[in-house]
Amino acid sequence: MQQPAIRDWDFPRGVASVALMAGYAREHGVRVDAVLRGSGLSEGALADPDAQIDAHTELAVVRNLVHALGTRRPSLGVEVGRRYHITTFGIFGYACVSSPTLGEAIAFALRYLELSFTFCLPVTRWEPGEFVADIQDELVPSDVRRFLVERDVLAMHQVMSDLLGRPLALRRAEFDYPEPEYAGQIAEILGVGPRFGRPQNVIALDPAILEQPLPQANEHTWAMCLAQCRDLVHRRRARTGIAAQVRERLVPRGGIDGYAAPPGIDAVARDLNMSTRTLRRHLDTAGTSYRSLLDEMRRTLAEEMLSATPLSVSDVAIRLGYAEASTFIYAFKRWTGTTPASYRRERAATTLGYRERVGRPSPDQGSIEIPR
Repeated sequence: MQQPAIRDWDFPRGVASVALMAGYAREHGVRVDAVLRGSGLSEGALADPDAQIDAHTELAVVRNLVHALGTRRPSLGVEVGRRYHITTFGIFGYACVSSPTLGEAIAFALRYLELSFTFCLPVTRWEPGEFVADIQDELVPSDVRRFLVERDVLAMHQVMSDLLGRPLALRRAEFDYPEPEYAGQIAEILGVGPRFGRPQNVIALDPAILEQPLPQANEHTWAMCLAQCRDLVHRRRARTGIAAQVRERLVPRGGIDGYAAPPGIDAVARDLNMSTRTLRRHLDTAGTSYRSLLDEMRRTLAEEMLSATPLSVSDVAIRLGYAEASTFIYAFKRWTGTTPASYRRERAATTLGYRERVGRPSPDQGSIEIPR
């Protein structure tokens, strides 16, 4: 079984999904400002690729869309879901496109699901002759549940079809609500007759298709996209929720010169007016941990100290709260793949090379002062 890295749908996201739904509404005679009502978003904000919103903002837009068009267009979730192409997801989508196989793309998507727009969480498992995804909707608000189940399932199917370069025919599809009048439309898209009134929402694939190379697979691009996705997740987590509150208490107030050992999790929990157990649970729900946040902060400070100060490795270790230099060296090698001493030498060589390049005059120039 493969669980997604997140526990629920309440994670920060970009505005591309809201922009897509607003565009659909406009095409069907609904003013964009009506779809955005109560969300705090303006139409101009939808054009900002770097804008970040919380999930409740998108949920407000979903409710407006369903209220405006749900009665008039019963298959609203199906129609909207089919508009989510791989390009809708930005760098997350490009990472999927460049993955070696569909199976690798699915594993990546589960690991970085918070870069998607889903409200229903897929949990995958293997059964004889099938690769199955349980589409969990228990935490989705009941008033928009059917819309979001259909939107998210059809979006997943569309994205997988985009990755393969052809329509994907499922082995099985099941939904936990009564059969709607547009069941035939769903069957035509999914390539299989869905069953309704089942215990849960399920889609199943032929497992052989997971091993087929994707037509646009590229190892270099994939590695680059993975790194960018990892950085994007860190930036989003840093700006929101309990992780941001813990990180704020771990970052030194006086900079690296006056930095002392970081507070322990018990001290951080007291400062946040909660028990240590509650703090651990909140961080787990957010997809991180105190140890991960502490490692992240220590790595950043260690790299800064090794690059910008003459502190010895032992002094850096002490300032970061390590009892022994050897423990710090082991941790640093785990973070970066190299030792603190090697990292310092490499940084020094890079800086020297930069200075030599900048300081070397071109044929038609006089000497240039080397920056210090």
